[in-house]
This record gives sequence, C-alpha cells and structure tokens, in this order.
Amino acid sequence: MRTSDHVRALMRIGLPLIGGHVAQFGIGLTDTVMLGWYSVEALASVVLGSMFFFVIFILGSGFAIAVMPLVAEADAEGDEQALRRVTRMGLWLSVIFGVVVQPLFLMSGPLLLALKQAPDVAELAQDYLRIAGLGLVPALLVMVLKSYLAALEHTRVVFWVTVAAVPVNAVVNYGLIFGNWGLPEMGVKGAAIASIIVQFVSLVGVILYAIKALPQHTLFARVWRPDWEVFAKVFRLGLPIGVTNLAEVGLFSASSIMMGWLGTVTLAAHGIALQLASLAFMVHLGLSNAATVRAGNAMGRKDADHMARGAWVAIVASLLIAFVAVAIFLIFPEQLLGAFIDPQEPQREVIIATGVSLLYVAALFQVMDGAQVMALGLLRGVQDTRGPMVIAAISYWGIGVPSAYVLGFTFNLGGEGVWLGLVCGLTAAGILLMYRFWVTDLTRLRKRFSEKKASA
Repeated sequence: MRTSDHVRALMRIGLPLIGGHVAQFGIGLTDTVMLGWYSVEALASVVLGSMFFFVIFILGSGFAIAVMPLVAEADAEGDEQALRRVTRMGLWLSVIFGVVVQPLFLMSGPLLLALKQAPDVAELAQDYLRIAGLGLVPALLVMVLKSYLAALEHTRVVFWVTVAAVPVNAVVNYGLIFGNWGLPEMGVKGAAIASIIVQFVSLVGVILYAIKALPQHTLFARVWRPDWEVFAKVFRLGLPIGVTNLAEVGLFSASSIMMGWLGTVTLAAHGIALQLASLAFMVHLGLSNAATVRAGNAMGRKDADHMARGAWVAIVASLLIAFVAVAIFLIFPEQLLGAFIDPQEPQREVIIATGVSLLYVAALFQVMDGAQVMALGLLRGVQDTRGPMVIAAISYWGIGVPSAYVLGFTFNLGGEGVWLGLVCGLTAAGILLMYRFWVTDLTRLRKRFSEKKASA
C-alpha cells in the first residue's frame, strides 16, 4: 500500500473512533460543567468519584481492549469462529470483573478518607459511587462490543451510539442534578443515575446493531456456554492491558489525590484542566485504536512492512494533533476554563488562575502523551502486552508519581509541581514504549514472517 492508502485507511477507521471518544468525553464534560454550576463542593466530589470509578473501569477494560487485536487478526485470516469465540469470552470476563469489584464502590468513602481527602468531599463522592458503580458491568460490555465492531471496521456505529448518549445524559443530568421539570433535586446522586441510564441505553444500541449488521456471526447464540481455552487467551492478553491502563490512570488519579491535599479550589481547578487535557487525549486514543486494528490486520497478513508504514502514518497524525492542542492551551486558557464555572461563583477567579498555570504545564506533555498511547496501540496490535505493562509501571509509578510528589511538596511548587511530575512519567513512557515497538517487536516480527515465507 502507498502512504496515501495508509492515510485513507487510518482516517476511515480512526475518525469515527475519535468522534466516539470525543462524544464520550462530552458526557463527562456535561457532568463537570453542570456540577460546576451546581456547587464547587459537588464538582470536587465528582472529580474524586469519577477518578475512583475510572480507575476500576480501566482495569476491567483490559479484557475489552484485548478483543480488538484478536478479532482484527481473526478477520484478516477469515476465521469467523475465532472472532466470535474471542468476543464472547471478552463479555464473560467483563461481567465477572464488574460483579467482583462492586464492594469497592460500597466502601469508597472510608477508602477516600484513608487517602486523606476532606470528609465532606469523601462523603459526597461515596454517595455518587454507590449508585454509579451499578453501571460498571454495562459500561464494560459496551466497550467489548465496541472493540468487536471497531476491529471489523464498523466504526461509524461506535460514533453514533456514543453521540446519541450525549443528549440523553445532558437531559437527565439537567433534570436530576438541579430538580427541574418536577424531578427531585439530587445533586451528585442525580449525575450518577444519569450515567447508569446512559450506559444501559448505549448497551442496547450496540447489541441491536451487532445483531442486525453482522447476523452471520451469531454473536449471542449460546453466549452462556464457556469456552475455557479462549477465556484463558483473552485473560492472558487482557490482564496486562488492564494493569498498564491502571498504571497510567493511576498516575493521574494520584495527582488528583495530591491536588486534594492542596484544597478544594485547587482540586476543582485540577479537575477542569484535566478535562481539557483529556479532550486532546481522546483524539490520540482514537488514532491509537485505529493503529491497533491496522497492526492486528497486518499480523493476520504476516506483513511487517505494511505494519511499519501504517505505524508511521498514525504517529505523524498524532503529532499534528499534539501541536494543535499546545497552541489552543497557550492561547485560550482563560476562555476554556471559564466555561466550567458559574459567573457568580465567589472563587471563580482563583480557580481560573490556578487552572491557567496547569494548562501551561499540560501543553508540555501533549507530544509525549500522544507518543505513549500510540505506542501502546501498536504494541497491542501485535499482541505484546506484558513488556509494556512493566514499562508503564516503571514510567508512571517509578518516575511519574515520585516526581509529582517531590516537585509539588518537597520543592513547594504546588499544583504546577504535581503536573510537572506527570510530564516526567509520560516522557519516560513515550520513549521506552516507542523503542519497544520499533526496535524489539518489529525486528522480531520481520524475522518471523520471513521465516514463514521461506518455509512456505
């Protein structure tokens, strides 16, 4: 394939996935904006509560993400039975995980207090999590089915299902958070109920599409029957992915905890700035998912040159997005932050001033944040997950978290120091993960594919 063909293929798969991730971000953004207008305390508590939920979700999502490269490879080989077996066991693992971790949501208040969060914020966060936790299983099932559909290049439905969920979330939030239309005013509990409704609506949407668009796969026929061989395969590939994701998300979650030590205002500013940085990350993540599918297909075709050219195209696209994000963060910080805070909020100016300095630091890690997630996408496409797990643990927890603490508290740089620690961790991960794909894995695959061609 020519470079232009790789660009078209990447955009065909990646653009709907980017749109889906941005729409998913829009759901979180709606929560943040509405709760920011409700009260600073509600915003701070849901920043913590969402972080807690996401940490657990991202660990369980490893099984869903593992489905993507396995289905892509099976599709390239024309093996419909394999892709069906992989997807079903991804669903199994997601349900099992979602049920096992439910006690963590019920005990979230004491856990947050043990992390030295303010008692009133921890109590509100627990109110949110005891309801929102019930939506974990449908959220994970949606992710498995989205991975299945994305691997088969049915990416538009991933986009449209998520887009449809945004207004549903906004309407239910508006009614239940503020008590509009005769509904009870429920604050953070209303936001939690809205999230559950959105997850179930999304699940119904992707199930109906999978049944109608791909009936030949009979995906849900005898779904209750175990397939222990494939169950173990998805588990072995998915658990390291989940732990890798946990290491990265844990870095940002640790930063949220440290920001909570600096006060409610600082935590609220951190939550808003992190939302904005996450928007740019959603674009990188969509491209990374597309890179996983493309690399998985190249694995099925046993074509290392095709894989390398596709990887370069994806990385260049990610770099361009990073440069755009840097420019926006540096030019429009006050306008971006101001949209999240009620104009009548007494602490509005302090929150914005704190958030501006954080966005300047966020501009520093855009390139490396894109680099590390692109490398992870490529590595997952070639089914290399254990080595990246070790690299992630070292980069995020061996370098990032200690750097954030030392710069933020030992050197008294406050919130800016904590975020500079994020830069250190992401930079280490970006360099090491890129090295592993280009030098270690691609060299190994070239040799393996050449030997198979020679023996054939």
